[in-house]
This record gives sequence, structure tokens and C-alpha cells, in this order.
Amino acid sequence: MLESCKTAQERWGGVNRLIDNWLSARQALIVRFCALSASKPLSAEQPLTATLEVFCQDMMDYCSTGHFEIYDQLVQEAKEHGDDEALKLARTTVPRLDELTGRCVDFNDTYDENCTLDQLAKLPHDLSAIGELLEERFELEDQLIERLHTIHQIPVAG
Repeated sequence: MLESCKTAQERWGGVNRLIDNWLSARQALIVRFCALSASKPLSAEQPLTATLEVFCQDMMDYCSTGHFEIYDQLVQEAKEHGDDEALKLARTTVPRLDELTGRCVDFNDTYDENCTLDQLAKLPHDLSAIGELLEERFELEDQLIERLHTIHQIPVAG
């Protein structure tokens, strides 16, 4: 997951400052996810709950930026460039991203604050599931960014 994030930054870095910042936030989210996955949820580690809360906040911030800033911008760019294929991709991809966001919100609601021992016992399984979800999300987002990047590479006829 982290390697694909680095690849995304290398491919699209510099195209748009908002996207650059978002991809940096993605990388930080992945690093937090890996650190959280390596922890022992039922140990007496106090920092675990703090790490979990920070991960949840970062995940919600990342998802919000995607939905309220990035996706809108990508769709607007596609409209401005008359890219019907990008608009078609957005019409199929963004609803799936909405579904994935809902599942991220569910995870956040479960683990954001004051986790019980029963909840922490389920954390390894739930982290595995959220990791797969995030990986799917990143792949879909990369498809949208790739399409936008292609638009910027095509010279405007004039």
C-alpha cells in the first residue's frame, strides 16, 4: 500500500498542489495504519487508544478532503476539458467511493473514542478489513487522478 502511494506521488506530484497535499496525507495515513496494525490491541499499551484515535481522525480528514475537494475538482477539470470518458469514470467510481467512505465512517464510529476491551479484541480483524477497503479506495482514486493527469498531458488544439 505504501509503495503504491509513493508511485502515485511520483506520477502526479506537481500537477496540482491540492492533490499533492492529499497524496502526502494518504502516505501519512498509510504509515499510521501500518503502525496501528503492528500494535497489540489487548496489551496494556495506553498509547494504542491514542494512536487509534489519531488514525481515525486522519482517515476521516482524508476521506473528507477527497469528497469535498478532490473529486469535485477532478470532475470540474474533466468538464472544462470536455473529457466525456473522465466524466463517465467519475459517474461509476465516485458512488463506490461514497460506499467506501460510509464504511470508513462506521470504523471511525466504532473505534474513535473510549474503546472497550471487546471492541479492541475485534480490532485486528477490523483493521484488516479497513486496510483492504483503503487499498481499494486508493486504487479508485488513482484511476480518477490518472485520467486527470492524462488531460493535462494532451496539448490543447489551437
